[in-house]
Amino acid sequence: MKSMRILTAACAVMLLAATAASAQQTIFVVRHAERADTPVPGGTAMTAPATDPPLSAAGNERAARLAAMLRSADIRHVFTTEYLRTRQTAAPTAQAQRLEVVAVASRDQGVVTAQALQAKGNVLIVGHSNTVPDVLKRLGVKEAITIADAEFDNLFVVVRPESGEPTLIRLRY
Repeated sequence: MKSMRILTAACAVMLLAATAASAQQTIFVVRHAERADTPVPGGTAMTAPATDPPLSAAGNERAARLAAMLRSADIRHVFTTEYLRTRQTAAPTAQAQRLEVVAVASRDQGVVTAQALQAKGNVLIVGHSNTVPDVLKRLGVKEAITIADAEFDNLFVVVRPESGEPTLIRLRY
């Protein structure tokens, strides 16, 4: 009986070692959550401020929801653009995982993608409606992605195996 337990334990260790050796990287890509809008002077329409707006209350709630969803995702790296709304979207996830947020200029999506691809472990990237599709393409996603101006709930999950094509899963949160 004891030798059977040892054999079972040895097999389990070998299986874990094989799984770790062929580990996949998962990259989570989102657009920033809802930004705060300000009233247009003399009108009733709402528009985003021309400067660097923060998240709205709904945006802060969405950022917290993202952190809750990714709580068990073993995120090791968090990348955002330099804008406040992307950093605020990533903050709850980074705080929960005790990670630093690395901000990269929004015009340098090639840099953020290269850093994500070189990173060991799972990654969160927070961008914009016009940068997320480019990031996904640079990650090897073949499907053309568009994000409408009013869409803030996309969660793109890119699973990158050691070899072969990445798999894209598009979720809503």
